[in-house]
Amino acid sequence: MSENAGAQKLGLLERLDLGPVICAEGYLFEIERRGYLQAGAFVPEVVLEHPELVAQLHREFVHAGSDVVEAFTYYAHREKLRLIGKEHLLETMNRAALATAKEVADESDALLAGDICNTNVFAPEDGSRRDVRAMFEEQVAWAMDADVDFIIAETFSYGEEALIATEVVKAAGVPAVVTLAMHQEATTREGWSPAEACRRIEAAGADVVGLNCIRGPKTMLPLVASVREAVSGHVAALPVPYRTHEAEPTFQSLRDQDCDCIPGGRPFPTALDPFVCNRYELGEFAKAAHELGVNYLGVCCGAAPHHIRSVAEALGKSPPASKYSADMSKHAFLGTDETLKQHNRDYAAKL
Repeated sequence: MSENAGAQKLGLLERLDLGPVICAEGYLFEIERRGYLQAGAFVPEVVLEHPELVAQLHREFVHAGSDVVEAFTYYAHREKLRLIGKEHLLETMNRAALATAKEVADESDALLAGDICNTNVFAPEDGSRRDVRAMFEEQVAWAMDADVDFIIAETFSYGEEALIATEVVKAAGVPAVVTLAMHQEATTREGWSPAEACRRIEAAGADVVGLNCIRGPKTMLPLVASVREAVSGHVAALPVPYRTHEAEPTFQSLRDQDCDCIPGGRPFPTALDPFVCNRYELGEFAKAAHELGVNYLGVCCGAAPHHIRSVAEALGKSPPASKYSADMSKHAFLGTDETLKQHNRDYAAKL
């Protein structure tokens, strides 16, 4: 139990006014890598089948420096569950995920966040707008029952869908973090630039606006800079930890020319290993984004705790996991520690 547990926590906006806030995302990919979630469907049934594993990952991310425990309700919406014939589990799944996240958040000073996301059924017509709003409203209601500190609405490709999510979250009376996902064309599906879309979302009441997912550090940072210039409030930046580049700006567009055994010939989503950023690249991104004036930072799909620790340390933080940060001076052969050097000299003399 943290010594801060039980004390009055500062809220999200208060923390952002004081400095950077780190949010670890990426639960879908990490749980899939561990063998407890099916790629393709990407529905978080693990929150019902193995809640202890979800709780452990929450704890690992907090240990690594995440200031937020985000309930694993990403893709736990009505449409996703309908597609796999498990719509009857919708409420149970959401409430279980929120309860697990709350348990871990209460152990520390971390904030508890609810989560809603792209529905994959949005279309710019009235029937779709009503359906999407209803999906958001039920998930937000369950999050509010769990007494969340704020709600994340994320990974939207349609700016209008993000605006509907913003309205629903703000109607619930908690801070809204709303982030867009930019595909190969750096615009929303309506054709809005990231800057224009975020201006609209901020005007609708979002407390934090920005980008998450799909783009890696190199191809997200220029877009983040444009958003920072366009809005007056807090900005979010949560890339995927993959080496996207100008020719292949998203992790879906990456191609592996050295491997012909990939199912379907596309590395996304289960053969992205050769493209993973190292921890230092994520730290450099966090530092660069923060220097632009971005205070809400993290890593999305593909994130692992060592990435989050690197982000935290790049921002001047020392989470508990920093106790185990690399110290190569102590390495038996690569180190600079004089005691080890003398040991190696003595050992060599005996050979």
